[in-house]
Formats: sequence, structure tokens, C-alpha cells
Amino acid sequence: MLNLEQAIQIFGIIQFIVIGLSHIFAPKVWAEFFIMLRNKGHAGVFVVGFISLTFGAIVVSFHNIWSGIPVVLTVVGWGQLIKAFIYFTFPQFGMKSLARVSVERAHRLFVWPGIVFLLLAAMLLYHIAA
Repeated sequence: MLNLEQAIQIFGIIQFIVIGLSHIFAPKVWAEFFIMLRNKGHAGVFVVGFISLTFGAIVVSFHNIWSGIPVVLTVVGWGQLIKAFIYFTFPQFGMKSLARVSVERAHRLFVWPGIVFLLLAAMLLYHIAA
């Protein structure tokens, strides 16, 4: 039976694989998505904040592990939580970040992070299988 930390690691693996593959195979759609949010102004920044808050809060609440391979998930969770805090309290910062997104830059902005997500998933899979 899985303990809570292992369950959150599986949650992270699923998130990293799905989002990672999507970033690799549909970078232009991701660019269009963030451009749409940018066009919504600060409300669009809040949407990004809610997405980051959901993942970050789940990980930080149930996976506060600071050693070994699982630390990568904890660090990503805290990063997402901090990002959500910044986007909610300083939405103009989020607007600046969204301003960088363009369809022409989609490959550079999304494919490499997608590869990183898959590497994180592989690390966590290795840890769970070991």
C-alpha cells in the first residue's frame, strides 16, 4: 500500500508526463493558451496563479521531503506555490511574464521545459521503482 508521500509522487509523475508530452507535441497551442490569458489582463494572470496554486499547495501540503530524489518534487511544489503568491499579489509581474510568450517562440519556450518535465517524471519513477 502506498503512503501519502508516494501517492503525491505518483500525482507528480502523472502531471509531469502529461504536461511534458503536451509541451513537446503542442508548443504552439501552449503559446496560444498563454496569449489568450494575457489578453484577459490581470484576470488571466489569476488563472495562471490558480493553476500554480493547485499543484503547489497539494505538493507542499503532503510531500515536504527534503532529501533524495523526491526533493525535486518538493522544490517544484514550493516553486509553484511561490509563483502563485507572486501572481496573486503582484499581477503586473505575471503580465510581464506572459508578455514574453509568442507563437514564434513557442518551441523554445515550451519544448525544453517539456523535456525537463519528462526527466523529472523519470527520476520520480526510478525512485518509486527502486
